[in-house]
Formats: sequence, structure tokens, C-alpha cells
Amino acid sequence: MSVGGLGFRPSTLGLRFLLELAALTGFGVWAWQVTPGALGYVTVVAVPLGVAVLWGVFATPGDASRSGRTVVATPGPVRLLLELAVFFGGAAVLYAAGRHTLAVVFAVVLAVYHLLAWDRVAWLLRN
Repeated sequence: MSVGGLGFRPSTLGLRFLLELAALTGFGVWAWQVTPGALGYVTVVAVPLGVAVLWGVFATPGDASRSGRTVVATPGPVRLLLELAVFFGGAAVLYAAGRHTLAVVFAVVLAVYHLLAWDRVAWLLRN
């Protein structure tokens, strides 16, 4: 595995972590927006937590952008689809929650990030 590219550098992984937090926050904003009453307090925590659990459980063994360990070994292409669903899903639910400008900016930042981290994307597609 080549880990010398931009997609595996600590600075890029730090940015990726911030993007993950932003996506999870988007799911929380959406949950708050669509859940009426006191139940909103539950869903604003439960929805992002559920997404984060899925995110953490399914991983590709040997992924240098993570610990390399996983609970459920997931082929790289499937993991990539999961990542894209979480990241761009965060943008989509922000849009659905009425935060249109923020959602579009977030989606553009995500697209640029994935283009810059092309080596990690390629690694996932090969594994």
C-alpha cells in the first residue's frame, strides 16, 4: 500500500476528520429540523450517533487513514460508497433542512477534498 500521497498525510487526515464532524453535524441539524417537539432532543443525538457507528464499524482492513483495524471487514469500493454516502449525505440533509448555501459550499469542499485525496480513493477501489 502506498501511503505517501496527499490522501494519507496527517494534514489531509485532519481535514477529513473535520469534514466527518461537519457531516455528522449536518445529520444532527436535519434531525432537529424534521423532528417535532421534545423528540427532537433525542433524534439530534441519535441520528448522528447512528451514522457515526455505521461509519466506524465498516472499514477496509489495512486502511492507513484509520488504525487499519475494523469490526466488519468491508471491501474498499463498498467503504468508499459508505464514505460518500456519509459525506455527501451530510450535505444533502443540510440542503433538506433549508441550509442551501451551506450545503452547496460543503458539497464543493467535499468534492475538492476527494479530488486531492485521489490516492486514498484509488487505494479503496483496489482493496
